[in-house]
Amino acid sequence: MAPAEHDPREVGTRAILDALLDGDAAEPPDLRDLFDGLGRRGFGMLLFVAALPAFIPIPVGGAVSGPLVVLIAAQLLVGLRKPWLPGFIAERAPRRQALARFERIVDPWLRRLERVVRPRLPAVLDHRLGTAFTGLLLLLLGLLLALPIPLTNYLFGGIILLFALALLERDGALMLAAWGIGLAALATTGALSGGLVAMVEDLAARWG
Repeated sequence: MAPAEHDPREVGTRAILDALLDGDAAEPPDLRDLFDGLGRRGFGMLLFVAALPAFIPIPVGGAVSGPLVVLIAAQLLVGLRKPWLPGFIAERAPRRQALARFERIVDPWLRRLERVVRPRLPAVLDHRLGTAFTGLLLLLLGLLLALPIPLTNYLFGGIILLFALALLERDGALMLAAWGIGLAALATTGALSGGLVAMVEDLAARWG
């Protein structure tokens, strides 16, 4: 059963990960049972799960994570109060042994972050415009994550984890930081892509 929503520490990131790992290591957790009762914190939990393939060293990791992030982002963008997953996705969550490997990757960072994150600035998380802006940034990050851009899976996956942590811990200040980092990553990627396109066009003009 998911932790009660009224206690912000009980539904923190580490508690959610512990709940995900509770059970047979060879079986996937039931995501719908876990995020039932979490409200908008459920979006953070799902973002954590959606980011998992981006940290697995396989070529299609971003292609798996990206569409899942886009699905979650679209729900935030339209203002859903709690997340919805199609049955075929909810029933095909990563197995707990894969989630355990993911936890080992992020645990050192979570230990550092949990010293400073705490529930604060709730308006950033609950205001309709704030929620929509979060959804928009995640939508763009999810689209970029899905593209085969070399050496970017960890970058975009890490930024998405910041959004997930802010939602799970109800930390509006961390969400503001995630907005800033997300915008910087989008702007940098856009500038680099534009520069690459200009270089290709220049070479084509010279050799044309």
